Amino acid sequence: MALILSALLFSLSSNLDNIVVGIAYGIKKIKIGIIANLMVAFITSLGTFLSMSVGSYISKFLSHSIANVLGSLVIIVLGIYFLILSITKLLNNTKSKELALKNIDDMIEYAEKSDLDNSGDISIKEALLVAFGLTFNNLGTGVAASITGVSIQFTVIFTFILSILLIMFGEILGNHILGKVFGKYAPLFSGILLVILGIIEFFN
Repeated sequence: MALILSALLFSLSSNLDNIVVGIAYGIKKIKIGIIANLMVAFITSLGTFLSMSVGSYISKFLSHSIANVLGSLVIIVLGIYFLILSITKLLNNTKSKELALKNIDDMIEYAEKSDLDNSGDISIKEALLVAFGLTFNNLGTGVAASITGVSIQFTVIFTFILSILLIMFGEILGNHILGKVFGKYAPLFSGILLVILGIIEFFN
C-alpha cells in the first residue's frame, strides 16, 4: 500500500503541470485530441521511467539507509524550493520562467505559440514539443524518488493515466473562471505534495 501511495503522490505532483497546460489550452480554445494527449502521456511516462531508472542504478552503489535519507532529503528540498518560489511569486504577483513552476499567464502564451499552424488543434508534432517540456520538469525528482525506493512500475502507470486525465480536466477547467485560479495555485500544491512524499519516504 505504501508503494502505491508514494507512486501516486509523486505522479500527481509531477503531473500538476499538465492541468496548467490543459487550462491554458482551454482558455485559448485550442483542442487537444486523444492521439496528441496519448503522445504527451507516453513521452512523459517514458521520461519518468528513464529518470527513475537512473536513480535506481545510482541506489545500487548506496546502502539502503543512505539511499533512503539522501533521496528523501533531495525531494523535500526540491519541494520546499518550489514552495518558496510559488509563495514569493503569489505574494509579489510576478511571473516565473522556472520550468518547474509555470505561471498560468506564461502558459496561456505558450499554449498559443505551441499551436504552430494556428489550426486550433494540437498536432502530433506540436504535442511532442509540449511533452518534452513537461518531461524536463520531472527528471530531477524522478531520480531522487527512485533512489528512495518509490516504485518505478506504479509511478510510470500512474504518470501515464494522470497525464491524460489531468490535461483533459485542465482543458475543461480552462473554459470556466475557476481555471485561472486553479492554475495559479497548482505549482504550490505540487511543492506541498513533494514535501509530503519526501517525509513519507524518509520514515519508510
